[in-house]
Amino acid sequence: MLFVGEGTVDITPPLGIEMAGFHKPPGQERVVEGIRRPAAARALVLRVGETTVAILSIDMCAVSADFAKRVQMRVQSETGIPAAHVRVCATHTHSMPTFRFLRQWGAISPEYMASVETKCVAAVKKAVEDLSEADCYVGAERVEGGNSNRTAKEWKSDEAFIADSSDEERWLDTTLHVMYFQRANGKSCPQWYHFCAHPVCYQNNEAGPDWPGLVAEPFVAAGQAYPSLLQGHIGDVNPGDGAKWIGDPEPTARSIALALHHAVEHGNLVRADEIRVVQGTAEVPYDFDRLDAQLAHYRDAPEQCTNGVWVDAAFAKAWYESAKDWDRGKAAYAAPVSAMRIGGLALLFHPAELYSYYGLRLRSDSPFSHTLCVGFCDDLIGYVTDPKAYADREYAAVVVPKITDLPPFRETAARGFTEQCDALLRRLV
Repeated sequence: MLFVGEGTVDITPPLGIEMAGFHKPPGQERVVEGIRRPAAARALVLRVGETTVAILSIDMCAVSADFAKRVQMRVQSETGIPAAHVRVCATHTHSMPTFRFLRQWGAISPEYMASVETKCVAAVKKAVEDLSEADCYVGAERVEGGNSNRTAKEWKSDEAFIADSSDEERWLDTTLHVMYFQRANGKSCPQWYHFCAHPVCYQNNEAGPDWPGLVAEPFVAAGQAYPSLLQGHIGDVNPGDGAKWIGDPEPTARSIALALHHAVEHGNLVRADEIRVVQGTAEVPYDFDRLDAQLAHYRDAPEQCTNGVWVDAAFAKAWYESAKDWDRGKAAYAAPVSAMRIGGLALLFHPAELYSYYGLRLRSDSPFSHTLCVGFCDDLIGYVTDPKAYADREYAAVVVPKITDLPPFRETAARGFTEQCDALLRRLV
């Protein structure tokens, strides 16, 4: 018997604290000047027999491993749900603060972070109190005009993805998936959807969830539960159809909302008679040769490091002062990954900003009929790209590691990361 509960707590930030998502040099910080839409921490709790799990979707740019661990331990202490069964996922909205260090991309407010930590636990407790018997449905629908690959003029979509597809081409996952829970006795019916598109339509100083907030409006207006987003593989993905989307999220939101409606209406019942959880780490290897070349370039010619892949002079200097002392004893980043099985439905949780190909590869190779690959969970390690991104010196490959304060990853890191995540999924079988 499956029991499901949902809890929501407001986490709208106070005015005056920094927002994340865009480079702002010291003295030009982007701070919250208004609230476009309220932000929230949403919790979904599922129970079958003696096994209970909790999934949090937070309107936030990013969370750190330390933040996730604090939430997990407090949830365990205050609800009895094992910390290993608690997932802390950010939606990656660029109109909110961050709880993970991002160099000159938005400072962390310790007071606000502590407040949200407490509210995340409160959301899980509300969801526990809301538990009631439910049926689980899974639906899928292709989204027309909801996302586009921002790194290439031409790409292939998931419709063309086959076993022999490779990361030598660029891809786009256009399919929206939804978990929909039907409950009796007048209880609301939670709907949690998975889609791949950066919430980055707005670039002003008003806080909010970006396009996911617009997607939710028609559902809430119709008396339905607020649809909660589990973010997908968006490393090379922008919202919209590739035309105008900055400052104009309505077309993106309309297309996603329409697909979500159809996915819910045509979902299939999932036999949710078991919940299983497995955890592990994915080793993402560093490229110290590349790092040494970058350090040598700055050390020998800092006057050349003032734009482009160096962002600006002050950013480059701040990066160098940190990077020159990095510990070389760790050859790889140990990324926390986990997988969850709800009957015939599998969810893979990871902390990366994956390029589309690798998310599609994981779903295609999964032993389950329904697999959701959820990013930005329990940490953030930045972009995990294809080899071409390094050859072309793309922002995701050569700039973002400087922002996340990590050595660059090896150009084939995504292949190994995907293999390790696939192995984790297979442990659920």
